[in-house]
Amino acid sequence: MRVRYAVRLAAPLLLCMLGLSHAQQQPPVGVPVPPLGAGPWVFDTAEQHKVRVSVVTKGLSHPWALAFLPDGDMLVTERPGRLRIVRRGVLDPQAISGVPQVRTDGNGGLMDVALHPRFADNRFVYFTYTKPVGNGMGAPALARGRLEAGALADVRDLLVTDAFEGNSGLNGRVVFGRDGKVYMSTGGNVGNVAQDPTSLRGKILRLNDDGSVPPDNPFVDHAGHRPEIYTLGHRNMLGLIVHPETGVLWNHENGPNGGDEINIILRGRNYGWPVVSFGRNYPGARISEHPTREGMESPLVVWLPAIAVAGMAVYTGDQFPAWSGNVFVGSLREGGIPGTGHLQRIVFNARTEELRRESMLTELRQRIREVREGPDGFLYLLTDEDDGALLRIEPAP
Repeated sequence: MRVRYAVRLAAPLLLCMLGLSHAQQQPPVGVPVPPLGAGPWVFDTAEQHKVRVSVVTKGLSHPWALAFLPDGDMLVTERPGRLRIVRRGVLDPQAISGVPQVRTDGNGGLMDVALHPRFADNRFVYFTYTKPVGNGMGAPALARGRLEAGALADVRDLLVTDAFEGNSGLNGRVVFGRDGKVYMSTGGNVGNVAQDPTSLRGKILRLNDDGSVPPDNPFVDHAGHRPEIYTLGHRNMLGLIVHPETGVLWNHENGPNGGDEINIILRGRNYGWPVVSFGRNYPGARISEHPTREGMESPLVVWLPAIAVAGMAVYTGDQFPAWSGNVFVGSLREGGIPGTGHLQRIVFNARTEELRRESMLTELRQRIREVREGPDGFLYLLTDEDDGALLRIEPAP
């Protein structure tokens, strides 16, 4: 009896151990990513048809953003804390000096870069970065410096936001609006900070070009609100642009395991996170029972599952007539699967209603971090890899 009882006890334990062993032997999730190669590559697309993708330069360490200088050269940020310049398609081996120390834990580091609208006169370069503030904490910050002979001079912080210990939500974008004001995004994926009007996290902020607060900001006269706030209720924003045709701000933000979205940004509005969302948490449960609520803005575009959307551009050039007015976004990975990064094209009608999407460059399997239209009408991409690359998309001959 004792032996039989011991066997009855041991059998489930053995099955459990076998199950654990089997689970431990499961291959990791992901798609093998081969080295990018030298290119160029020619791909067929749904409406523009043959396009050629060329490598402008490699050797970038997790590049994050780029900005075009008036002469066509490019500034490129690297997340570990370097600002690089690409001159006539050649990466200068010497980084631009003067960038402050950055905290690179998690998704922090040196991030976006933008030129002052009067850059030709004042040489001001604006950038966002994670500022180390002691005790292992970091704070997303906006800074400005004057670009002079391969260096940033007179660098100073214009705004340092809330400091925290975590490694997520440290990112930030910066763009100049048609009104000449500076708009900065901050991550707000932790707790309820995106809804907290006393916190700068999970917000789009509006500033004068010297970092002061415009007197016409929507919450200037609201008690208990930070006056820098322009909109609230955002998660992690990796795209912030001024629509080149309407002049209206657009953003996109990452959901967790679903719920990436594009929004049209309107003064003083609440975009819902984490009270309402179309997304799901990483285990699969819904963020909210209902994805919409009165008094909170609904997104223009939603991705389920998430594609880890990053970078955004509206095409207005003449090199790709079939893409006029289309929105392009990068994808770091789709459905949480490494090795599935790509470029997406989104088509809208005249009422800004989505018609269709096209996934492009899937064969390259690269994490597309940044998308910009160049002054030559070509599209430029940054791949967020250890050996990151600057890519150019042009019509195939």
